[in-house]
Formats: sequence, structure tokens, C-alpha cells
Amino acid sequence: MEFVDYYKVMGLEEDASTDEIKRTYRKLARKYHPDVSKEPDSEARFKELGEAYNVLKDADRRREYDELKQYQSSGAGAGGFRPPPGWQSRESINPEDFSGPAGADYSDFFEQIFGSRFRQQGSAHTEQHFDARGQDIHSSLPVSIQDAFNGATVELSLSTPVVHHDGSIRNEQKKLKVKVPAGVTNGQKIRLRGQGGPGVGKGGSGDLYIEIQIREDSRFHLDGKDVSVSVPVTPWEAALGASIDVPTLNGTVKMTVPANARQGQRLRLKGRGLPGKTPGDQYVILSVIVPKAETDEQKKAYQTMSELWSVDPRARDGGIS
Repeated sequence: MEFVDYYKVMGLEEDASTDEIKRTYRKLARKYHPDVSKEPDSEARFKELGEAYNVLKDADRRREYDELKQYQSSGAGAGGFRPPPGWQSRESINPEDFSGPAGADYSDFFEQIFGSRFRQQGSAHTEQHFDARGQDIHSSLPVSIQDAFNGATVELSLSTPVVHHDGSIRNEQKKLKVKVPAGVTNGQKIRLRGQGGPGVGKGGSGDLYIEIQIREDSRFHLDGKDVSVSVPVTPWEAALGASIDVPTLNGTVKMTVPANARQGQRLRLKGRGLPGKTPGDQYVILSVIVPKAETDEQKKAYQTMSELWSVDPRARDGGIS
């Protein structure tokens, strides 16, 4: 009979605290529980964990096991484990306390230590006492920049595990109405409590975390909560200054273009970005559009301009004099 190292089964050091043993078991039991795990060896691993936890969680039981482990380590158990002569467990395990799948086959080592009476009692024990919270699920939701500004209710379709009446768990398509708050930013996560994976026993369902993905917009560019937009202006509007209409996420507003404005100049509309405790700003990028000279009069006007200004646009400083 092989000696079973329960510390290795749970991935623990021999001086692990009782709280550490409990935390580790809850984590691993949820990972390998046959009803929710996708691991190929989940049933066998869950049984091993139940044995290990049942021994190590109890101080007296663990003390007995540590004595046997020390006996094995001394070489007295070489060639296969055998308890010391005359050894008999002082511990009686109640099957109601056993943390494992109902009707499981326990290892020879486990039965040799704690007696075949446990198997006889355990074989009649059919109720499984295991509670685990369901897994959290992560998904993403594309929204428009306008919905991010105003807030909206958007439908999300995703595949989630569903518990059926026969106890089986299968993935099914599910549609949810997600309330997107005004001012949400790209990459921000929305949490929906209880919409994740189903729990086991009395364990509650996990949560659904939805990552917001703001779609690219043909006019507006988003940087955090700040918004930028390119607005065309004529050469005379840029040179003389003007009051122009500018699109924002909250409608059109009037903005003053200062005299002698430059191509690519950024003008700020404070607080016109995404809303929030500290709202973002909107930046208007001026794009100077040069009209075509199609008539003789228009060509003459350009000729007059060329005589009024001596400009070399290829000079390093613009060559304006």
C-alpha cells in the first residue's frame, strides 16, 4: 500500500495553518467539482481533495497523520506503507463530515488508517454537503460614443452555464438588458450581480463582468473622457476670425475662431466631453479648406493675394513677411 501525502495533494506545506487549509480546499474543490469543472480528471482529483481535507482540517486527525508521515519518512515503511505494529486510529470519522462526492471509493491508505467502518457507514451516506459560489463570467459590450455620452440600455447576448432540473449544467444563449451609465469610458467594467455561473449547493451564483468597448465614430475621436472633432474653416474665417457652428455630442454650439488662426490649431470647449464628476472637454481641430479658383474673378483674387503677401510656404518658418 502506498503512503498518500495529503499535503502534496492540496499543494500545501506541512506547517500550513487551519485557515490556509480551508481556503485552499474551497478554491480547489470549486475548480475540480465534477458538476462545474472542465478538467478531464476532475472526479478523481475532487475525491483526493476530499480525503486530504477531511484528514487535515481536524487537529487530532492531522496529528495522527503527521505521526504516520514521520514514521514513513524515517524509512520504517520502506517497501510499501504499513502502520506501526499495534497502531490503531484514535479518531472515528463521521461520514456526515466527509467533504467529497457521495458514494466515492476511498483510497486503501485512507481506509487502512481510519478503519473499514467508515466505508460501511459512508456507503449509506448519499447526501453531498458541498457549497461553492459560481464562477464569475467576463464578457464585452460594444456601444456607440453617443450611448456612452447619454447613457442607454443595450441588449447583450452571450453563452452562460444554466442549471437544469436534473442537476446538469449546460451552456445556453442568454439575452440581458444592460444599463450603460452616462459617461462610461472605454474599457470600464459593469458588474451584474448573480448573472455569472451557477453555484453548487447553497453557494450563490457568480457575477457577470462586462467590459465596455466604445466603437470608432466617423466624426468624434475619444481619449478617456475628452472628445475631439475636426472642423473645416475658410481661409478668411481663419484670418479674420469668425463665429462658427461646431458639432458636439450634445448638439450644435457656437464657437469663436480667433483671428489669424492656424491650420490644425486646437480650440477647447470646456466640459463638452463625456459627463462625470469631472466631465471631459471637447477639442475642436481647425482644418483650413482652400477653395478652388474656377472663375476669372476668383483667379484674380488669388493673384491679388499673392501680391499682397510675400509667402514661401516651403521655408522653415513659413516665409511669411
